[in-house]
Amino acid sequence: MNEKYIKKLIRIVEESEIESLEVSSWGRKIKITQRLSSSSNGSGDTHAVVQPVITHHQSGNVNPPQATVPVAEPSTPPVENTDNLVPIKSPMVGTFYTAPSPDADPYVSLNEKVTVGQVVCIVEAMKLMNEIESEVSGRVAKILVENGQPVEFGQTMFLIEPEK
Repeated sequence: MNEKYIKKLIRIVEESEIESLEVSSWGRKIKITQRLSSSSNGSGDTHAVVQPVITHHQSGNVNPPQATVPVAEPSTPPVENTDNLVPIKSPMVGTFYTAPSPDADPYVSLNEKVTVGQVVCIVEAMKLMNEIESEVSGRVAKILVENGQPVEFGQTMFLIEPEK
């Protein structure tokens, strides 16, 4: 869920007389509650509070609630001279995982050599684990996403220095 969507939901709750709204999207849940004042003329102040809801994944792990709300868009850290680097981008919206299970070794690590067709990560979307393969042979120059972070469609996850 992006910041614009969450702000729209907050506005809807603030402009209505409902006390709370819970929304689930892509395995993420948020609950927006409104504190209604006890003003008799109905013009009292109302404040919406956004609360992330703890969700369970297939592995049984619990996602802790995010500390800051509204949720910011995932960002790619700045990278020096990326002219010669080839990006591996997420083909879908989902959750990025570096390994097939929490106790397994990661598919790839920084400075490791990869080949065409080699699995580099998993993107979980709607409880389906989608293996993402490298489209280029080379060295992993940058890993731009941390394990368990949400990724957007087209977001760069890795930068690969191609073989010459």
